[in-house]
Amino acid sequence: MMPEDFHQEKDARDKAIDDWLPITSSRNAKWWYSAFHNVTAMVGAGILSLPYAMAGLGWGPGVVILVLSWIVTLYTLWQMVEMHEMVPGKRFDRYHELGQHAFGEKLGLWIVVPQQVIVEVGVNIAYMITGGKSLQKFHNTVCPDCKPIRTTYFIMIFASCHFVLSHLPNFNSISGVSFAAAAMSLAYSTIAWTASVHKGVQPDVQYSYTASTTAGRVFTFFSALGDVAFAYAGHNVVLEIQATIPSTPEKPSKGPMWKGVVFAYIVVAICYFPVALIGYWMFGNSVADNILITLEKPRWLIAAANMFVVIHVIGSYQIFAMPMFDLLETLLVKKLKFTPCFRLRLITRTLYVAFTMFIGMLIPFFGSLLGFLGGLVFAPTTYFLPCIMWLAVYKPRRLSLSWFANWMCIVLGIILMILAPIGALRQIILQAKTFKLFS
Repeated sequence: MMPEDFHQEKDARDKAIDDWLPITSSRNAKWWYSAFHNVTAMVGAGILSLPYAMAGLGWGPGVVILVLSWIVTLYTLWQMVEMHEMVPGKRFDRYHELGQHAFGEKLGLWIVVPQQVIVEVGVNIAYMITGGKSLQKFHNTVCPDCKPIRTTYFIMIFASCHFVLSHLPNFNSISGVSFAAAAMSLAYSTIAWTASVHKGVQPDVQYSYTASTTAGRVFTFFSALGDVAFAYAGHNVVLEIQATIPSTPEKPSKGPMWKGVVFAYIVVAICYFPVALIGYWMFGNSVADNILITLEKPRWLIAAANMFVVIHVIGSYQIFAMPMFDLLETLLVKKLKFTPCFRLRLITRTLYVAFTMFIGMLIPFFGSLLGFLGGLVFAPTTYFLPCIMWLAVYKPRRLSLSWFANWMCIVLGIILMILAPIGALRQIILQAKTFKLFS
């Protein structure tokens, strides 16, 4: 066998595998697909806790952090979109491929993959719980006199649809699910702020910090900082979404992708700012950590909003699971030399969904843990890893605008990475007394 024949055969084999893997298999997405996917990935159900985070931050710092996070994450997202095709003729379809280009083959993998896995698996577990709890709230709102059912069972009900949906092969095949989810996120955030306006400013409203001690105020501030910062965390799937857009040297994929991102960010602003500011303005520091709880009435509307949250979280789960499926399938097919087939996919994905469901049922207080994990891994992947890669690859001139912008984001990101977990850890310690497994 001639060496070139061997290379041709290897290339053909690699291409066949790439055509089978979920992220690289289908490259015919439109720019609006990327808009739906980005909205679904970014607008988490965490939006409903924004007024509560505002209460921990107060008016001044709260508004500044909300707006600053929006600007910084939009900038780092632009960097990711630009870096997707910075090497002519090559596309970095996955976050870790970009990491390997910036930091070297081995180091890039070790820097990016563990963080990405923690983010994606963590978000999936959190969404299992959010989905289950929102179903439970729906049930309790519609039928207040029914016998209460445990959260664990609702998580199982929620997971049941993922055992089916997770077998859709790639990002383009879930664009319908993603569109429904993006529409729902707009719907329930609009319900949250319009119902607040309808209730009006409460007569005994107060905007002072709730904690009585200085230490209490500081820690609440830190944990609220984390809540706001991780409201903007779609960066872990952005290259994977861009990989689905067709690209030629004349029309690179960054054009349509950027259009989708800007559209998504406008939607994010329409969702986030009214909920955070109006929710806090109307209820002050008495707002619950989920604003739908504060708005008990009208009952039918709150029930609908909880159902919308469920539909949105179904879409978000799939968006964050897809890169994980890709990672697992790449490992099985390329490293462990399994044959790419439907059976392999069926087993891998079913096991993954079952795993996230089981952990969700085991630790229903995972939300507090996510604040802690989020601080450690969301901050790097969203706020400063893109900037470090940018500096490593493009080497902007010292003290130039680009150099300053990147170092500012890196400093902000590192401060976040240190402070947010401290606040979250204290929340965990305070709530640990009430934690029950399988509650």
